[in-house]
Amino acid sequence: MKTLRLFPDADGLARAAALLAQGATVAMPTETVYGLAADARNGEAVARIYEAKGRPSFNPLIVHIPDLASAEAIATLPDQARLLADRFWPGPLTMVLPLRSDAGIAALVTAGLTTVGLRLPADPTARALMRAFGGPVAAPSANASGRISPTSADHVLDPEGGLEGRIAAVLDAGPCPVGLESTIVGWPGGRATLLRPGGLPAEMIEAVLDQPLARHEGDPSAPSAPGQLTSHYAPRALLRLNATTPEAHETHLDFGRPGPFSLSDSGDLAQAAARLFDLLRRADTLGRPISVAPIPEQGLGAAINDRLRRAAAPRP
Repeated sequence: MKTLRLFPDADGLARAAALLAQGATVAMPTETVYGLAADARNGEAVARIYEAKGRPSFNPLIVHIPDLASAEAIATLPDQARLLADRFWPGPLTMVLPLRSDAGIAALVTAGLTTVGLRLPADPTARALMRAFGGPVAAPSANASGRISPTSADHVLDPEGGLEGRIAAVLDAGPCPVGLESTIVGWPGGRATLLRPGGLPAEMIEAVLDQPLARHEGDPSAPSAPGQLTSHYAPRALLRLNATTPEAHETHLDFGRPGPFSLSDSGDLAQAAARLFDLLRRADTLGRPISVAPIPEQGLGAAINDRLRRAAAPRP
């Protein structure tokens, strides 16, 4: 299969929507990372996502929607969820909500759970594609399972860890501005819980809810949301974290100082988040161990550190 590179003009959007309607997979941009989209109502199409990525089928997918009405047709939104939707949708927030019995979502999307993760992305190309297609799409990150997430179409098509030849098309709208996957919040046991840190700082969610979020402490072998596996987002090279002094044989990702692999010269966490996956990929091509400077555990730093810890975890 030759993977088409399409562009977000009228013709590109129409071709991408037609491929989705035929049950094919299309990588689409979002403000967080590129996602591998398929018709969320078509079980065979969703199975092609798992096949292309080599993703374990017990790991649920996020359903992307074009508007709030679509969310209400798929899931039940408690009051706190509506509050967060009003404030943060469209944007880098996924909410895990009770699945409606008449939602029409393929069972493979939810991995057998009674809940579904929903997100309304801010990226205009993603929303235009969903409007052209006319339905919700399941869309995990568009990369081989467990590898570094893609923040550009070139990453999606990368021969190492990319999906060239495994998917029908990629819709190229340039780099993703946020660069980290969405923050995921759910309500297990009725309490608002941070299931995965991401591109929306938890502190902003807590300010809107006027209460602290509980932290997820579930079994990583039975995830309730994407991004909970112990080993994830991994380069091929060994990764050493909180490295104040790099070794001579390492490629060092610095923070707060200039350098060829600096996440942010000025110590800006938003800039570091946007650069993280791209710099990990570039460092990985050098074939040397990678070290990473300490990142503050606050704001977007919590999500950056979450990705780095999973990237450095022992590989299965």
